[in-house]
Amino acid sequence: MKKELNDMITVQRPAISKAIGEARDKGDLSENAEYDAAREAQGMLELKISQIQALIATAKIIDESKLDTSKVGMLNKVKVKNLKTGKDMEFTLVGESEANLAEGKLAASTPIGKALMGRKKGETVEVNAPRVLSNSKYWIYPYNSR
Repeated sequence: MKKELNDMITVQRPAISKAIGEARDKGDLSENAEYDAAREAQGMLELKISQIQALIATAKIIDESKLDTSKVGMLNKVKVKNLKTGKDMEFTLVGESEANLAEGKLAASTPIGKALMGRKKGETVEVNAPRVLSNSKYWIYPYNSR
């Protein structure tokens, strides 16, 4: 995130400022699409910069070696079995900003994440999930590693 923020501030921000200056030099701003597009890009970039700065300011560094793996928690890798379909799923519980199902990262704030938090290996958990995932019971496999 820090690298991305640095790139936005040192590379992208000056490039957009230059584009705004060039568009401004072309004359009447009221009918200048290039100027409008550059100003919109500047606004979007500034929003992204402030969001990343806020994330960095509130971020906490977690020592993974000190994570409790006796029960399901943040950053734990969890393997569950849908007892209704027989399908196995494996994912790591993360915060919303890091969630990416394609990478196996499930937000702890999702219905499945909430239902699993604090549970122990081998427990059966009933989850009231969105229709896409179906309402099901899940069995937590008898392992929970980072």
